[in-house]
Amino acid sequence: MEAYNIFRDLAIIVIAAKFFGLVARKCKAPQVVGEIVAGLLIGPGILGLVNQSDFLLEMAEIGVVLLMFSAGLGTDLKELLKTGPIAFLIACTGVFVPLVCGALFYTAYYGASPWGSMGFYKGVFIGTIMTATSVSITVSSLKEMGKLKTKVGTTILSAAIIDDVIGIMVLTFVIAFKNPETKPLQVVLNTVLFFVFVVIVGVISYKIFKIVDKRYPHTRRIPIAGLAYCFALAYIAEHFFGIADITGAYFAGIILCSINDSDYIAEKMDINSYMLFGPVFFASIGLKTDIDDMTLPILLFSIGFVLVALFSKIIGCGLMAKLCKFHWSDSLKVGVGMMTRGEVALIVAQKGLSVGLVEPVYFTSVILLIIVSSILTPIILKLLFEHDEKKQTTMKAL
Repeated sequence: MEAYNIFRDLAIIVIAAKFFGLVARKCKAPQVVGEIVAGLLIGPGILGLVNQSDFLLEMAEIGVVLLMFSAGLGTDLKELLKTGPIAFLIACTGVFVPLVCGALFYTAYYGASPWGSMGFYKGVFIGTIMTATSVSITVSSLKEMGKLKTKVGTTILSAAIIDDVIGIMVLTFVIAFKNPETKPLQVVLNTVLFFVFVVIVGVISYKIFKIVDKRYPHTRRIPIAGLAYCFALAYIAEHFFGIADITGAYFAGIILCSINDSDYIAEKMDINSYMLFGPVFFASIGLKTDIDDMTLPILLFSIGFVLVALFSKIIGCGLMAKLCKFHWSDSLKVGVGMMTRGEVALIVAQKGLSVGLVEPVYFTSVILLIIVSSILTPIILKLLFEHDEKKQTTMKAL
């Protein structure tokens, strides 16, 4: 009978996520903030109504894959190509600045370690955790505000995708220096091969979908085929190329975003995401939090870790956006939009745990960063966009 407990957990998650999502909306905050808070409240850290399980983790993974697929479908391809070079530069600084700041913070907190020692590698790895950007929270917030297709929204989305690819490569290099069995050049080659694969398969897939869409317009077989295509690319990216599955899902959406029924596919995906998979994903962030093992030194480290991680992203990405001729207000939006951490940071931390570069206790710091950034980013973005809109309204009135 214990197998049926999952239905109880899902019922609690969906009800709690939607209730607190509505509360967040009433408070003029994005719904995702309420859903994350719901996960924190019902999770083991506070009420203990729902515990994390493998099934919920897999549901959450489907949720983030669907979210990224929808983001790709909603992307303006022309705007994406236009912002691509700028996004690459922003992503590079968005990796470099947090990497350096994270390593320096670890060194300042625990003391300097000799080059090549375990302490040195741990410091570099703490910086590596900070490089990861979770685009899913920002995408959901921008989509809710109707800003996903703007220049700022597209730049954040593109930069975050590139950021994760670079971050994963950095992770591999760091592990390679500690473990000679890992081959960094193989990772670079796999990344290049993946993008070549996406271009070739993407062109063929687009033509096939375009023909099918023209022959069977606005039929359910189109979104069904699109969903299967999303899952296939997510699997291929992770299994064959070692690239995050969300990257494959995003490119699946990019490939299909220009067919006539792309909006119809996105509409069907949003139903699944909104009703079940989205709430499970956002609530799962809160469910991962367990504050029982928190000690004062770890708490102080965690606070510093969160502050350094947030501000290093804002400074690195924001200043590069300004150098790329964005206005100061838009540069700040780009920096804030890039400071969210999520599933990729957890994946990086888990990888570091498996190779002995980080202790389990530091997962508290990572989870705290995910929760704080996931809650603050949508709120700050909303305030920034509303401030600019009020400013424009005032100027027009004058």
